[in-house]
Amino acid sequence: MIIGSKPVGIGLPVYIVAEIGINHNGSTSIAEQLIDVAAEAGVDAVKLQKRAPRLSTPRKEWDVLKQGTPWGDLSYIEYRERMEFGIGQHLALRRYAGGHRLDYILSVWDTESLQAANALEVDAIKIPSAMLTNSAIIEGAARVSIVPTILSTGMSTMEQIDMAVYQWGEAHLGRSDRLALLHCTSTYPCPPEELNLNMIHTLRERFAVPIGYSGHETGLAPTLAAIALGAEIIERHITLDRAMWGSDHAASIEPQGLRKLVRDIRLIEQAMGDGIKQVYDSELPAKRKLRGTV
Repeated sequence: MIIGSKPVGIGLPVYIVAEIGINHNGSTSIAEQLIDVAAEAGVDAVKLQKRAPRLSTPRKEWDVLKQGTPWGDLSYIEYRERMEFGIGQHLALRRYAGGHRLDYILSVWDTESLQAANALEVDAIKIPSAMLTNSAIIEGAARVSIVPTILSTGMSTMEQIDMAVYQWGEAHLGRSDRLALLHCTSTYPCPPEELNLNMIHTLRERFAVPIGYSGHETGLAPTLAAIALGAEIIERHITLDRAMWGSDHAASIEPQGLRKLVRDIRLIEQAMGDGIKQVYDSELPAKRKLRGTV
């Protein structure tokens, strides 16, 4: 599979996505700062979200009071609308990311936002876990999008994942080179005992598509373990400061952590090797000294 100009698959460098999501808190300035952080760390892409709030927000939640937002106390639907970037803002951010040689990915939460993502000519479409059972978005992405679709599998059963992949494949006429699956658990932050990293193996054995991991845990160790288990795409939320206001900051990693994560992923890639036993030239001095032979 190709995302932007980068091939993604077994034996290739891990494709690393810095998930800005809604951690911009409605500010394009903060979004640009997060793009700067992602570029400095050396990731491959940044990802944001696109919603039509009155389509994607259940009506019963519209009037729920959201307290302490950057704009004061608001109804939930007002808050969602304040957090949403328009087409022009996304276009400017896509260009800003492109200036840093970063791919630009959008999570879409409704069919209107799917159309907007295609109009923006993003590098990939992401269908979030919450929308895995939304057949209109699944089939729309398969039929309309000319870029790859990345599907997260949190809060879903295997039967629901099977159905989503089947629906996507039927609508896309079986083009498996345009779909990737990400294992994740949709808890923010997620406790270690619920990460279930071995699902990476389960998904790889079941589906002939690239398999990745979207992590919502605190710390870096589980994400690095996912690399050793064969994840081909890694997605982590990023923030300028985990203490910032907002629902996703606590499950995000700060700039220093992102730099360390990218560094360690690339080290693990080198360390994995090809699985063929050999004697390295660097071992020969020890072999001569300890065995007395070459």
